[in-house]
Amino acid sequence: MTLSPGLRPLWRAVHERLSSGRPVSTVRVGPLADAEREALADLLGLAKLPAEYATVSLSRLDAVLEPLGLDLHTVVADLLGPLDDRAARRAEAAAERTELWHWLETHDVVVSQPALGDWTAQVRRAGVVSRELLERALHVLSRLPAGGVPLPAFADEVLGDAHALDDGTRESSLVLRALATVYSTEPPASAAERRALWERAGIADDALSAVVLATGLAPGGDGIAAVILRACATSGNAAALTLGQLRATTFTDVPPDVWIVENPSVLAVALSRFGGACPPLVCTSGWPNSAGMLLLDVLAAAGASLHYHGDFDGEGLRIAAHVMARTGARPWHLTTSDYLTALATNPTGTPVGRVTDAPWDPALADALRTHKTAVAEERVTDRLLTSIEGR
Repeated sequence: MTLSPGLRPLWRAVHERLSSGRPVSTVRVGPLADAEREALADLLGLAKLPAEYATVSLSRLDAVLEPLGLDLHTVVADLLGPLDDRAARRAEAAAERTELWHWLETHDVVVSQPALGDWTAQVRRAGVVSRELLERALHVLSRLPAGGVPLPAFADEVLGDAHALDDGTRESSLVLRALATVYSTEPPASAAERRALWERAGIADDALSAVVLATGLAPGGDGIAAVILRACATSGNAAALTLGQLRATTFTDVPPDVWIVENPSVLAVALSRFGGACPPLVCTSGWPNSAGMLLLDVLAAAGASLHYHGDFDGEGLRIAAHVMARTGARPWHLTTSDYLTALATNPTGTPVGRVTDAPWDPALADALRTHKTAVAEERVTDRLLTSIEGR
């Protein structure tokens, strides 16, 4: 069938409306030139010419075509190409987006660090993003904090491309926004702020400024960090280990259990109480830096079981979730019952701040939101040390 020039506007209008995928009873066509009005009048058998803009019933067009053994859908598809179904495509796209957001919100990395829930909401509001891109960003997040490696080396190891996390890449933007959410900071707006955020997540070339405190650890090995740890453990002192020292050491014969705390004052009390018999303790000093993460990784890889405690407040829960997700540490006196017991003897304190869920104890975050009072780790130091005394 050929496309009559005079009927071209009609068939195009019909093709467009039928391609919507929705029920159609009429089409409006125009503006029509005189020749096109005449062609439409001839087709429909009209006694007079239609107006410049005409509304045409599809049932009437079908009635005109039926004696010819034709139907409207076949005619316009033959003249102008296959009909679309935009409504079905929109519904399919909406279903795909719904599945994508469900997958993102229930991903292991997001579930293990509930602070990332705010990031998933930001990603959803931003709109266009592929599952492949999100998978790459989540894979990066699952490997952070890192052990103080340069960004190109980390990107090459994790994503197979040394430039995948350079400034301006979509992966870099997604990961940095996620880190800002986890650390409760504003998204970085300058190169210096981006560099500082990467360093906070253990991406750094500086092997000297990142330091982790530990005591009671006497691992085997001839590396400098092992020698320092043994000397400090024997003399009842805390060791301050740099990233460079940890990189130069391979540990053997680590203790079966290592206890991790958030605040240095807990180490000070432990040393005063136990001296040279102090149990193995590592202090993250808040958010763990690259040296802290490397020490914990090394201890876990050598067979030590890690146990974590921190402040009972919003940031304390986020740090705890972060450390546990990254190192496999288990909670240590960090349950709802522990919080309520500590609160009973410490009823006054600072506000808890922004509270995100605690994956290891779903009721804990609700308890903090209800009571709105933080309990600093320093206030439960005696209970913590008593629980590990003699071990």
